[in-house]
Amino acid sequence: MAQTDNKKFFENLTGAGKAIAVLTSGGDAQGMNAAVRAVVRMGIYVGAKVYFVHEGYQGMVDGGDNIKEATWESVSSMLQMGGTVIGSARCKDFRTHEGRLKAAHNLVQRGITNLCVIGGDGSLTGANLFREEWSGLLAELVQQSLIDEEAAQKYSALHIVGMVGSIDNDFCGTDMTIGTDSALHRIIEVVDAIMTTAQSHQRTFVLEVMGRHCGYLALVSALACGADWVLIPEMPPEDGWEEKMCQKLSATRSRGSRLNIIIVAEGAIDRHGKAITSSIVKDLVVQRLGFDTRVTILGHVQRGGTPSAFDRILASRMGVEAVLALLETTANTAACVVSLRGNQSVRLPLMECVQMTQEVQKAMDEKRFEEAVRLRGRSFENNLKTYKLLAHRKPESELPHSNFNVAVLNVGAPAAGMNAAVRSAVRVGISEGHKMFAVSDGFEGFSKGQIKEVKWADVGGWTGQGGSLLGTKRTLPAKHIEKIAEQMRQYNINALLMIGGFEALECLLQLCEARSSYEEFCVPLCMLPATISNNVPGTDLSIGADTALNAIVETCDRIKQSASGTKRRVFIIETMGGYCGYLASVGGLAAGADAAYIFEEPFDIRDLQSNVEHLTEKMKTGIQRGLILRNENSNENYTTDFIYQLYSEEGRGVFDCRKNVLGHMQQGGSPSPFDRNFGTKIAAKAMQWITKKLSESYRQGRVFANTEDSACLLGMRRRALVFQPVVQLKDETDFIHRTPKEQWWLKLRPLMKILAKYKTSYDVSDSGQLEHVVLSRPKESEAMAAI
Repeated sequence: MAQTDNKKFFENLTGAGKAIAVLTSGGDAQGMNAAVRAVVRMGIYVGAKVYFVHEGYQGMVDGGDNIKEATWESVSSMLQMGGTVIGSARCKDFRTHEGRLKAAHNLVQRGITNLCVIGGDGSLTGANLFREEWSGLLAELVQQSLIDEEAAQKYSALHIVGMVGSIDNDFCGTDMTIGTDSALHRIIEVVDAIMTTAQSHQRTFVLEVMGRHCGYLALVSALACGADWVLIPEMPPEDGWEEKMCQKLSATRSRGSRLNIIIVAEGAIDRHGKAITSSIVKDLVVQRLGFDTRVTILGHVQRGGTPSAFDRILASRMGVEAVLALLETTANTAACVVSLRGNQSVRLPLMECVQMTQEVQKAMDEKRFEEAVRLRGRSFENNLKTYKLLAHRKPESELPHSNFNVAVLNVGAPAAGMNAAVRSAVRVGISEGHKMFAVSDGFEGFSKGQIKEVKWADVGGWTGQGGSLLGTKRTLPAKHIEKIAEQMRQYNINALLMIGGFEALECLLQLCEARSSYEEFCVPLCMLPATISNNVPGTDLSIGADTALNAIVETCDRIKQSASGTKRRVFIIETMGGYCGYLASVGGLAAGADAAYIFEEPFDIRDLQSNVEHLTEKMKTGIQRGLILRNENSNENYTTDFIYQLYSEEGRGVFDCRKNVLGHMQQGGSPSPFDRNFGTKIAAKAMQWITKKLSESYRQGRVFANTEDSACLLGMRRRALVFQPVVQLKDETDFIHRTPKEQWWLKLRPLMKILAKYKTSYDVSDSGQLEHVVLSRPKESEAMAAI
């Protein structure tokens, strides 16, 4: 592993002599096991003793076998398991002073003064109270002669770090809580299945989803599936909503749709605080419209199942960050919670987050609903705005008339989520008053005039479709530039939105160059990154990469499971990605791989030999399975076959090998909730930017835009969605290998190594900064509003 140049290195930290306990409390959530695994392995890695607390706070109060020391092997094979293997329970005893006194005694007996709590706001508030009472509890234990003065002095301070595990995503301060993305996967799987039966019978389906007092799951799943109506507690419908909803359902049917989907959050209420249940909605539709209507209450299905790739990565990163936070705490450090902002792990004061979360509920109780939406955060607010923009079509008479024509096309290889982006762009464009045109088969189709106007209803039901319904080709515009200019003239195209991967970037650069010869290209040009390889400069994430990661992780789970009960086995798996190692590296972290070979990090025969020896040692300790990922272009000589044969030979007598090339299954399938919403949100944002640029560049009856900032890529950078002039991205690009020169995810690679028991250095230069939840985010900070 290559050392970084940062001064602050992981090896400077030590947990020697420290004892850390990890517990899961409250409701369970997919990904909790990944967090527990990360805490245990990172804790052991730094030399600390790590303990499981079984059954949450109840286990801490009861003590005995409920508090057990964890070993490296005890968290093997738990990454892909749903729920929490160490158990979770609601605990009345811990709410009493006597219960907390027992818990303190049980911890002191084992020398535990570092607590990692994975749960919701109630669990974390309880942990903070425990921390505040700690010195008083120890004094009582001394008084009762249960511990001596020396022990009270030695264990005088309790340090607490929290991670939020909740499918509801109802905790302020973090863009996503552990389990939310997996719950969305369950919901979308059900919605996709229901849509096929609903279309067959021309039915209306009312789906009730979880979330208690938070409508995040309902809102985002409605956005992801294009639901006709959504009811959430933060924004109750206006009086008379019943009539408006029925009109909307009726209008959708009259435009030829064979189904309606209504999503109801379990805590949905009207403006007067009266509950709106799924059965009330069903009866309303039947009585007023006579539609064949069915109710599906998803219930605990949403909590169950395998965690998604996103949740595994999030939980692993948070678990490692939690251990680092515990190592760095002092007696005066406030309890913190590890959160996600954009694609960064941050630490926030726990009680600031809890107070902000309680403020939301207070605002809702006092019927300050706009304030409640604002307090939920920018992500929630933007989801709501985008849903309203896309789901509720204004009458023609209310639409602005811009007289601008905007064309949308897909470029390069297909990626899941492209169709959601096209749908969003078309509908937002129509709402802005533009005429929207769809181009089939990329620039090749453009040159042949495969262009047609698209209406609102033409893109109905596109969000859940994989691949590219418009068709896409890798053809670059340069060789057809004259014909393309001619089509731009003929159809009077005033702006272009390209959705694609590295080819789209090259296309945009070629169109910029062509501006000097063809005025037709002096119009606003925008590109949205969409590629499974995630190799586009100017963005940390691309549409389609999350779906591909889930496909890889799901397949790795199945492959590893195939070896259960057999002799020791190592799997060599080849992933796609061109020269970009994103899928292999991040997929490896999510699947629990032992190594991932990529082009960006050169390796030689000595590294391969070292990995074989490492696996051999692990197998001797009782581990049954090994997993090695290899990016397709990581090395022209060390091919997948070569690595397979080397491992087979060197591991003879200890383990045997199997190899798999995952191929195009990584590119296919239905888009994940993340990709549906990421595509939807950035396409909406891009269309609003195009409208602004069209207005700015319209002079004397025509559009003329040839400045650098009129040809942009919209990408996610750390915490913000940013429009970047494409010519400025040239210096950041390795055109030979079709990758960015710098890639943020390389910082995650040491995590995979650490969690696989390799000795390596981990750059913590971004860690240790305690931020404040009350600080307003940057104006453009809408990065994770996409999910």
